[in-house]
Amino acid sequence: MASGVKPRVKVPKSAAAGEAITIKTLISHKMESGQRKDGDGNVIPRSIINRFTCEFNGESVIDVVLEPAISTNPYLEFAATVPEAGEFKFTWYDDDGSVYETAKKIAIG
Repeated sequence: MASGVKPRVKVPKSAAAGEAITIKTLISHKMESGQRKDGDGNVIPRSIINRFTCEFNGESVIDVVLEPAISTNPYLEFAATVPEAGEFKFTWYDDDGSVYETAKKIAIG
């Protein structure tokens, strides 16, 4: 597991039924491509977040494959339509098998 990894998500607290909302996500991660060398000339092993998913009440909203060229601390912003009150579940998958998750609820109001 990479050290210091922290997922952050911004979801509105409420929305009207059927409204499209903007969701912003950021995960603190070094995203090492595996192509750089350390001070001794040794290759630094690849360590990236390779997939991101978001579900709303168990239904897939977005599923993204991330490649080594993505920057440190990947930021993703996307729109989602909210049909009802519920919970968004966010999942990041790391090369080393680690999985980072967080969830945010949204009300209809």
